[in-house]
Amino acid sequence: MAGWWSIEVFHGESSARLWQDIYSNALIEAAVTHGATSWEWHEHRWGVVLEVEFAEDIQWEGFRGLPVVQAALDAVPDPVNGLLVYRGRGGGAGATSGRRPRPTAGAGAMALPEPGDEPMVDLTSAEPPDVLLSAGYPAP
Repeated sequence: MAGWWSIEVFHGESSARLWQDIYSNALIEAAVTHGATSWEWHEHRWGVVLEVEFAEDIQWEGFRGLPVVQAALDAVPDPVNGLLVYRGRGGGAGATSGRRPRPTAGAGAMALPEPGDEPMVDLTSAEPPDVLLSAGYPAP
């Protein structure tokens, strides 16, 4: 079964772009020699993504198990939180526009005033305003 696989590398103590410059040729050569039909690099503000397409899953497994691939993955800038490897296209594949900002919640939101007693007006005992009397309207 043909399928895309993604390797996402995030910035860490050094730039993910620098990691790409160092390991790109070795990763692409290893992918091609193990049956990759297509590959693409994507650079994002948070790191880089290598997308590789293989015709069969066994080809991906062979590629993933190579010592050169293991060495590249072990050398990512952030070895604890800086690497994702998964099936499918990565990064923001398919996204045509950026995310909309979420509404502010929690401490960033402004509190509304507490509801209080509403003033009550008795309209049956009200006098007409002086403006009406001076305009010639009769008093009730």
